[in-house]
Amino acid sequence: MAADLRFYFDPVCPFAWMTSKWVRQVAAQRDYEVEWRFISLRILNEHVDYAAQFPPEYEAGHTAGLRLLRVAARARSMRGLEAVGPLYETLGGHIFESERGEWLAGEHRDTREFVEPILAEAGLPADLAEALDDKAADEEIRAETAEALALTGKDVGTPILHFQPPDGVAFFGPVISRLPNDDDAVALWDHVIALAGFPGFAELKRSLRERPQLPALGVRPGETGLQEDWHGGSRGQKR
Repeated sequence: MAADLRFYFDPVCPFAWMTSKWVRQVAAQRDYEVEWRFISLRILNEHVDYAAQFPPEYEAGHTAGLRLLRVAARARSMRGLEAVGPLYETLGGHIFESERGEWLAGEHRDTREFVEPILAEAGLPADLAEALDDKAADEEIRAETAEALALTGKDVGTPILHFQPPDGVAFFGPVISRLPNDDDAVALWDHVIALAGFPGFAELKRSLRERPQLPALGVRPGETGLQEDWHGGSRGQKR
């Protein structure tokens, strides 16, 4: 079936993960198909001086995201589009839904020791972890990143949602820090769809964000994360 939504993700982005949880929540209640596609924060920021513009852990984290996307690209090549969503869901569960700190430990997230059990859990062969070091996949990931940016412009991050592809509108976000209940999830979806369908609508934005309600970031269900200014795409950095 043709996708109703294309969702461009980097597996190490906590806000993309929160939005993906919402999208899955709505998909369970509405009849639509999602195609999970790639956008690499490491490629998107390859021109950036990480030391000057990002917190210390970002370069390792973004590099880990690129390496994990190589594995996802190999899985898609071998098993088709339907392999990507379950793999992303399993990766995100281990990276963000655990208090063990995988989100902060970029050097751990992109190792075979971390990835192989996740592949098995997602029903994929463990030897796909060999793709972590396969730089040949970067051309495919770079092309998909460029595809996403061509839909929105370059001053964006992750996730990017493309509604009713190939001709529908695409936006960066929505960026959410808490997962709504089922009724509110559908209401939010309807509001976003309404904005996406309004001719000429371009942007609705603020840089203040709560830290996402994820165990790996120290924010448990029912708690509200610390509010931070994410101007320029990263938290707490000066312009």
